[in-house]
Amino acid sequence: MLILGIESSCDETGVALVAWDESAPPEQVPRLLAHALYSQVAMHEAYGGVVPELASRDHIRRVLPLTEDVLQEAQRTLQDIDVVAFTRGPGLAGALLVGAGVACALGAALQRPVLGVHHLEGHLLSPFLSQDPPQFPFVALLVSGGHTQLMQVNAVGDYRVLGETIDDAAGEAFDKSAKLLGLGYPGGPALSRLAESGNPTAFKLPRPLLHSGDLDFSFAGLKTAVMTQARKLGEDLPARRADLAASTQAAIVDVLVRKSMQALDATGMRRLVVAGGVGANRALREQLNAACQQRGVRVHYPELALCTDNGAMIALSAAMRLQSGRSQAHDDYAFDVRPRWPLDQVDEGLTAP
Repeated sequence: MLILGIESSCDETGVALVAWDESAPPEQVPRLLAHALYSQVAMHEAYGGVVPELASRDHIRRVLPLTEDVLQEAQRTLQDIDVVAFTRGPGLAGALLVGAGVACALGAALQRPVLGVHHLEGHLLSPFLSQDPPQFPFVALLVSGGHTQLMQVNAVGDYRVLGETIDDAAGEAFDKSAKLLGLGYPGGPALSRLAESGNPTAFKLPRPLLHSGDLDFSFAGLKTAVMTQARKLGEDLPARRADLAASTQAAIVDVLVRKSMQALDATGMRRLVVAGGVGANRALREQLNAACQQRGVRVHYPELALCTDNGAMIALSAAMRLQSGRSQAHDDYAFDVRPRWPLDQVDEGLTAP
């Protein structure tokens, strides 16, 4: 079975083809045949953040040429596709509607069923496409854009939230702190690069909720502390920017690592999966690797190219849901989108709209 996946939830247009052998055993992971991605970063940079209307219009321009590129790379045609999958939510409503509309139009034209899937579930399952795929069950640290969550993952679609952010997520803390330091957009990667030349102990910054006794996150206070410190430095900020960036990153990473270890202790699980854009952060990977090695815990990440939003994770999520029987593709080509959609309520939105 060949599944075309379309991702258009925010500022990246992704298309991919995944192959799933219906006769294969359930533990066999679907194969990624080809994927293509277009990032709108350069377009949004002038505005200091994502402009939803511009994002939607650019998805319209990109999605079909990317589909052609993917089919050509995989040496397949539209007629070879068995299921068309798309991101139904969460995300920007207008951007989601582009992907949903194109997917359902393709499905209707080809007389193939379609399946809308959950964006965060795509991130959660993306490490299954890595060279070292995980096995169920595991604890997942999901750090993607505006989402920071710890999940107990028992199987496809069987998720329990252990903790989540109550205000700013880790990705937002990176981006907002970077803006305070004058690093532009996108801020998170720029802050991480600058932090490599700084001293992570130069400034004493808070680790919010580190000793809260639960697994929730809060990074708004850290952002405020960075702003306060930047103002104190005044004209000295340019000379100390790398140190403040390194100290900020150290605070975020410390909280993520400590809470992840607490989640493993609470569940008794011996496997950790890290997914989402912040999962590409080198300092986070290094410290998680060290902490997990000390505890004898396996840790898994997606390939670096699949940490950001992409079509491969959407096609994979659809394939694994079909493979497990958690979802059925449908040929009702009416569609809607779900800009807000909690991951632990994923099955409530995966029926035909």
